[in-house]
Amino acid sequence: MIVAALAMGGCRRGGGPQPGAADQGAVVDPADLAVAEVGQISAGPTISGSLQAATEAVLRAELAGTIAAAPAEEGQRVAQGTLLARIADPTLREQSRSAESAVRSAEIAVANARRDVDRYETLVPAGASPRRDLETSRTNLASAQAQLASARSQQADVQARIGDATVQAPISGIVSARSVSEGDVVQVGTELYRVVDPSSMRLEASVPSDQLFAIRVGAPVAFQVRGYPGTTFTGRVERINPTADPATRQVTIHVSLPNPGGTLVAGLFAEGRVTAEARQGVLVPSEAVVTEDDGAHVMALRGGVVQQVEVRVGITDEETHRVEIVSGLAAGDTVLVGPARETAPGTRVRVGTAAPAAPARNGEK
Repeated sequence: MIVAALAMGGCRRGGGPQPGAADQGAVVDPADLAVAEVGQISAGPTISGSLQAATEAVLRAELAGTIAAAPAEEGQRVAQGTLLARIADPTLREQSRSAESAVRSAEIAVANARRDVDRYETLVPAGASPRRDLETSRTNLASAQAQLASARSQQADVQARIGDATVQAPISGIVSARSVSEGDVVQVGTELYRVVDPSSMRLEASVPSDQLFAIRVGAPVAFQVRGYPGTTFTGRVERINPTADPATRQVTIHVSLPNPGGTLVAGLFAEGRVTAEARQGVLVPSEAVVTEDDGAHVMALRGGVVQQVEVRVGITDEETHRVEIVSGLAAGDTVLVGPARETAPGTRVRVGTAAPAAPARNGEK
C-alpha cells in the first residue's frame, strides 16, 4: 500500500496534464468554414453559339446588267426605300418605248372601233345599214379592247423590270455587306447587298437531348458576349427545333435577344444558361455537401463541436457552385468545407490559424 501511494504521488508530480487544464481541441482555418445563407439560386443547361440579326434582308439582282450606281456603303444606316443600287440594261429603254407605242396604237384602235359601233347603232335601226355591219363593228371593238389589254400588260411587265433595275432597302437598318461596285456586270440572282435590323438579335445554340426537358419556350436566358466583359445580357427562348441532329443528338434552340441600343454586333460568340428553375432558398457551397447513395450530409459546427447533419438538397447552381438545402440546415449555420470536412464527428474545434511547429533544438530530430 505504501509503495502504491508513493507511485501515485510521483504521477501527480510528473509531466501529465494538470487538473483543470482546458482541452483546446483541433484548429480549423476560417477559410475552411462557410455560413449557410438565404439567397437566389437558379439552374439550367448552358448554351453557346454566335449572334445573328433577327431580321436580315439579302438583296439579289432580278435582272442581268451593269451596276450603274451603288451608293450605299457597309456600316451605313439606311431607311426603308433608300436607293442601294441601280442596274443598267440597254434593252429596257427600247422595250419601254416599244411597249408605250403599242399601248397608244391599241388605244387608237379601240377609239375607232367604238365610233364604228356608235355609228352602226344609229344606222341599223333606221334601215340605212344591214345588221351584220353592227355585229362586225362590235366584234372589232372587242378585238381592239383585247389588244389594248395585252399591250398594257406588256407595258406593265417592262415597267416592273425597270423597277427591278432599281434596288431599294426593304427595311430600315444597317448595311452589313456590299458585294458589288459600280461597273460590275451581274446576272439574275447575284447577291448585291445585305441589310440587317440591329434592334434585335437571335442566338442559335445546341442543347443535348437529355437536357431538353429543362427548356421551354419563353424561358429566360442570361448570357455573356465575347467583347463585352463583365456585362450580362438577357433574352428568352423563342423556338425549339422539333428534330434532333442525327449525328450529335443535340437540339437547336433559338433565343431572341432585344438590342434596343444596337450594342450587340452580329457574328460575336455568346455563351450563357437557360434558367430552368429559380427560387429563394438556404444555400451552401457545393463542396460542403457529401452525397451518398442513401442521401446527403454536411459537417456542421455547432457549439464548437463537429456534427454530421443529414440534409435534403434541392437544385444545384453549377455556375456559382452553390447548393440549395431544403431541410437540415437553417440560415446562419456554419458548415465545414475543404480539408476540414474530413474532421470526425464529435471533435471539438476552435477557429483560428494553427501555430507553426517549434524549431528543433541542437541535437534533436
